[in-house]
Amino acid sequence: MKFVIADGQSELEALKAMQARSTEIDDNVTKTVQKIIADVRSRGDEALKEYTLKFDGVNTDCFELTSEDIDNAYNSVSGEIISALKRAAENIRDFHERQLQQSWLTTKENGIMLGQRVRGLKRVGIYVPGGRAAYPSSVLMNAIPAKVAGVKEIIMVTPPSKDGKVNPNILAAAKVAGVDRVFAVGGAQSVAALAYGTQTIPKVDKIVGPGNIFVATAKKLCFGVVDIDMIAGPSEILVIADETAEPKFLAADLMSQAEHDPMASAILLTTSKEIAEKTIEEIEKQKKALSKRSIIEESLENFGVVIVCKTLDDCINIANEIAPEHLELMVENPMEYLGRIDNAGSVFLGKYAPEPLGDYFAGPNHVLPTSGTARFFSPLSVDAFVKKSSFIYYTKEALEKGRDDIVALAECEGLTAHANSIKVRF
Repeated sequence: MKFVIADGQSELEALKAMQARSTEIDDNVTKTVQKIIADVRSRGDEALKEYTLKFDGVNTDCFELTSEDIDNAYNSVSGEIISALKRAAENIRDFHERQLQQSWLTTKENGIMLGQRVRGLKRVGIYVPGGRAAYPSSVLMNAIPAKVAGVKEIIMVTPPSKDGKVNPNILAAAKVAGVDRVFAVGGAQSVAALAYGTQTIPKVDKIVGPGNIFVATAKKLCFGVVDIDMIAGPSEILVIADETAEPKFLAADLMSQAEHDPMASAILLTTSKEIAEKTIEEIEKQKKALSKRSIIEESLENFGVVIVCKTLDDCINIANEIAPEHLELMVENPMEYLGRIDNAGSVFLGKYAPEPLGDYFAGPNHVLPTSGTARFFSPLSVDAFVKKSSFIYYTKEALEKGRDDIVALAECEGLTAHANSIKVRF
């Protein structure tokens, strides 16, 4: 990892390099995905069959898994994993139920009634990666808030393995989370199928879930036809540590994100040079026993940095500027500083709230804004799966009281038909 002593300039240059991770989509990728979307839109299942054979090596006429397929997969998963999924699901459900908004109505003078209706979307699609990025936790994090929001039907798509089957842990998580239908199809073609519908896959109102560059591009191109959650970039973690922090904890947490992707970013901001040096030593020790050592090393070499700052205030100012996906406060009294963190996807407080706690179990959603977008985006929540509409009721007396103001504003904008719509009632 790069080692920087903050001097007002060196840390800015180092962080600029961290933030230079490319988020641009290659033109060739865009053209390829556009072709796939157009093909699926026009030919439906026939195109899905061809792309599934081409990209996944599976020749099938039936994409949907039966309830028996899902039950068999569920029963094949170890009891330990099933128990862990259920406990995690309980925590996730409890947290997200607290986000649920209610419809409301208010009355005013002259018989006026105003209000808002809040209701779940009709149908949502969840994309779940296969292969090495097959994460059951992501199924829980995407499906459970949708269920809590009142979504009527959840459709999951996920690429099949070479034998045509789907990762059983993914299917077990789908059963625990209450997913309604599962289709063994992946890639940009599955996003297109969800957006436009095919003979077997129904059209959805929103698509959520992580995926590779082709999936992300397809979601971006289909936005407007359907809603999407966000365009997620590589994972990132920023840790703020004082002299009381444990270097072995710091090292472990930094690597927990670095193992996701060679493009992942891991940043340590600390007021202690000793803590900084010991953390780097701990990384060298701990990485030797980790299965994704090569990915961790590449990530930390290219996008890892340790910065020694003069004060915790400096650390917090830098963190707010970066707006990280995950932010750990490894300081003596973390609650003292929570109110000063303006930009972060999720904040982890103290020595015993490491980032993986949020990834798997605590309850808050792990689908978080990346690449600095925590300045204006929020974590995935129940709000992402509801729609709101307002309603208005006025009596004649109430409308008459506001008549002159409405007419004046309409005529000010040159919209005489608007003004007439009011005048004609009197």
